[in-house]
Amino acid sequence: MAEWTPLRALLADVDTSVTLAWGELDGLVGGLPRSAYVHNAFWKGDRSGWPGFRTTEVKVGESVTFVRLRAMPVAERQAAPTPMTRSAAPAPDLVLVGCVKKKLDVPAPARELYTSPLFRKERAYAEQAGVPWFVLSAEHGLVAPDEVLAPYDLRLSKTSRDYRRAWGARVVQRLGEVVGPVRGKTVEVHAGSAYTDFIRDLLIRAGATVVEPLAGLPMGARLAWYGNHSAPSIASAPLLEVRELINRLTADASAISPEEFLATGASRFKSPGLYSWWVDPSGAVDLAKGLGLNVDEGMIYAGLAGATRSGGRRSKNTLWGRIQSMHLGGRHEFSTFRLSLGSVLAASSGAAEIDEVALTAWMHAHLRLIAVPVADADTLGAVETDVLAELNPPLNLDKVPRDPRRQRLSALRRQYGRKKRRSSGAGDG
Repeated sequence: MAEWTPLRALLADVDTSVTLAWGELDGLVGGLPRSAYVHNAFWKGDRSGWPGFRTTEVKVGESVTFVRLRAMPVAERQAAPTPMTRSAAPAPDLVLVGCVKKKLDVPAPARELYTSPLFRKERAYAEQAGVPWFVLSAEHGLVAPDEVLAPYDLRLSKTSRDYRRAWGARVVQRLGEVVGPVRGKTVEVHAGSAYTDFIRDLLIRAGATVVEPLAGLPMGARLAWYGNHSAPSIASAPLLEVRELINRLTADASAISPEEFLATGASRFKSPGLYSWWVDPSGAVDLAKGLGLNVDEGMIYAGLAGATRSGGRRSKNTLWGRIQSMHLGGRHEFSTFRLSLGSVLAASSGAAEIDEVALTAWMHAHLRLIAVPVADADTLGAVETDVLAELNPPLNLDKVPRDPRRQRLSALRRQYGRKKRRSSGAGDG
């Protein structure tokens, strides 16, 4: 006989709704009764097994969604799609953002192509999250923020069910290729039901936790949600703290090679912090050749890892995760720094596209780094702003002035991002 106490205990912590995979639910209650498999009536009404909730999207053998009755006004309960979220949801490992109709009329990186107020808020939220994020494109599937897309006119909600089913399979497959297995990861989706309905179950079956904080909200409420969940206002850090961090980030004698960094293991750098990357003389020549403009040996890039995210939530990212997994991890989709280097070096050598293996080897041969743990993740974003304002590293593009070198770098990133996408058979968008 099923024991519903564990389910009731889980639901007690759910503010809005939660979707449980069938196997998870079956194991939670110690085995679902036979009627749960054969009678739709089993899942109807406010039952003692889930008091205060109703069930929606019951997919026998796949998943069940429980929605708290008090979470929605009566009028909205009938009209709104079912959200999937847990209160106190785990911090995401990945963020997926839906595309929108309003676009530029020229090719541009995905992060810039879509111009609606909603997308801008979604993008800001995703960037503040401090984890890998991607755009869900109705035409191109899963798109990295820096991948260049040509304008297109396709709305996923206007396509056939067969198209959306194939689209969803392609998105989840591509996600696995780019980030690896999603089992155990939390995927936060900011998109309409036309998108989420065709990736949700596939992600759950692959072992991911799917969170949809905006599901069921009308447009005005969505925009308001981002206003309430933006990054907290953080005052600039004390000047002394910023000065100390700048001194440490610019102490080139303390810079270590990638091999030395990896040999330290995760424990020393399993914390938020700032880092700087340094290039040797021959590496600087390679970069200058690719950019067509002077690059001096020394510091070329600086950044952060693990800053407190939107809404004051703690990030799970660390210096180790950012540098080991993203910068040195072999996929430029994960790292704007890696994309910049790969694009410049491809231009320098006359290559048709970024060679990931050669790029990693070049980084090991020509770069050193300094990683500085910072205990206060809440002020880290403001600290980075102050640090970059003074250091002005040549390969940084955000929080620094535009100059001819950065304009050239942006153009190369668009060029080689586009070539990467074309070579993958995904089209030129």
